[in-house]
Amino acid sequence: MATIPITKRGSELLKAELHRLKTVERPSVIAAIAEARAQGDLSENAEYEAAKDRQGFIEGRIQEVEGKLSAAQVIDPSSVDAGGRVVFGTTVDLQEESSGENVTYQIVGEDEADLKLGLVNISSPIARALIGKEEGDLAVVQAPGGAKTYEILAIRYE
Repeated sequence: MATIPITKRGSELLKAELHRLKTVERPSVIAAIAEARAQGDLSENAEYEAAKDRQGFIEGRIQEVEGKLSAAQVIDPSSVDAGGRVVFGTTVDLQEESSGENVTYQIVGEDEADLKLGLVNISSPIARALIGKEEGDLAVVQAPGGAKTYEILAIRYE
């Protein structure tokens, strides 16, 4: 199985989700199934069916998170020595050339990505355009609305 890059923060978030699923969600759904069973006829018991569906979702998510954690290559951005180049985990300050708008993005793994928080997926067009670049370089990103050019103002490993 191929390794999946993930930041230390992303790994901690997945571990916390796994812990919550196993210690809170799983016991809760087991209790709901037991309660629905106590009501009698299971063939027409909507609560029982809903609880079983929820149990299936929870067990599937537990397997998915465990698989991701087992394949994860945890990368601590603060310990990366990339010689001033943009790499996985890097936080990059950019200026959009045409509008002058400044934005900041951190390049993270698929499960951590959240554009509202400035976390972009390593396989996104903007991350692919930035990888390997240095401060002062221009990165051309093919966006749905057309190509956008960004100047790299600063690169941080935090």
